[in-house]
Amino acid sequence: MKKMFQLGVVSLALATVIGCSESGAPQQQAASTPPPPPIDVASVSPMEITDWYTYTSRIQAPEEVQLKPRVSGIIESVNYREGDLVQQGEVLFTLDQRPFNAEVKSLEAQLERAKAALKQAESEYLRATKLNKTNAISAEETEARRANFDQRQADVSAITASLNIAKLNLEFSSIEAPISGRASIALHTKGNTVNANSTVLTSIVSTDAMYAYFDIDERTWNSEFNDLQSVIGLPVRLELIGSKGQSKFGKLDFVNNTINPNTGTLKVRARFDNADHKLMPGAFARVSIAPTDFEQHIVVPDRAIGTDLKNKFILVVNEDNSLGYRPITVGKRLGDYRIVESGLKAGETIVVNGPAKVGPGMTITPRSVSLQLPENLLVSEFKKHMTNEHTVMGSK
Repeated sequence: MKKMFQLGVVSLALATVIGCSESGAPQQQAASTPPPPPIDVASVSPMEITDWYTYTSRIQAPEEVQLKPRVSGIIESVNYREGDLVQQGEVLFTLDQRPFNAEVKSLEAQLERAKAALKQAESEYLRATKLNKTNAISAEETEARRANFDQRQADVSAITASLNIAKLNLEFSSIEAPISGRASIALHTKGNTVNANSTVLTSIVSTDAMYAYFDIDERTWNSEFNDLQSVIGLPVRLELIGSKGQSKFGKLDFVNNTINPNTGTLKVRARFDNADHKLMPGAFARVSIAPTDFEQHIVVPDRAIGTDLKNKFILVVNEDNSLGYRPITVGKRLGDYRIVESGLKAGETIVVNGPAKVGPGMTITPRSVSLQLPENLLVSEFKKHMTNEHTVMGSK
């Protein structure tokens, strides 16, 4: 009897433990269910953008000079620091001026002697003219004195011309910068002999503005830019390699007069202000130009677009925060963005970072972000660089 009582107590205790365990299981299961993952989403809307056409180019200076001496001589001094900015008229090299000074002094002395001889010849001729009137001197003698006077005049003119050349040579012995710009290394230094019009001393490139030449294919030119009057002054965007997306704007200022029949392209030129001296001749650059026909497009980040076997698709957020599969037709890539031609409507919400971590049918916790297009894609940025000059030129 005592043993049966003990067994009953044990059974009751086990039943209580089992019952408590079964009643707590649903609560633990419910507590372990994770919430929907937070995902970046954004509402899409049409944007007015510019359709840029991009080409490659090498930057060129409007003025570039190889500095050569106009006279031969020995370099006495180099008067500039290599790589510095120099001004037009600044003396960069000086040749030994002693031979040129000596030549000037010699010719000045010859000129004084010639002038003295001319004065005497003039006096003799005038006296002969008076004597000839009274037949005190023959006509032949008068003519001889007249010829001597003319010869002395010619001597003075010849020596004067030689003296002017000598003075120019003396002036040319101070070799000046013919343009303002940045000077390169000195290829010849003190003590070296240089030859007139052949020895290259250094080179100078202008820096206040830069040119970028590029070739537009014939088809694009005819379809987008064939109105010459409206093209001159059109904004052109330039990006340098490694500039991390930083752009500089200039203007189209030249269109060639013929299309190259070998390449089917038309050479054009953009001019860029370079007051900050960040553009250097020879640098590789990408230049972009856009027509003035603007259109509304829905633009999404390229990373938001997924690809399956048949379609490009995007994940849209439904009202219950579930994700839906939406096939789309994509258009031109714009850097990290892409135009959506069809499949999306204004006001719909999409998953910004695409289907990398989520998929159709999943429920998410939306985390709203805004789509910030780079300024260089927006019409507002384009129009900011459309000057009154372009408007006037386009209306002619």
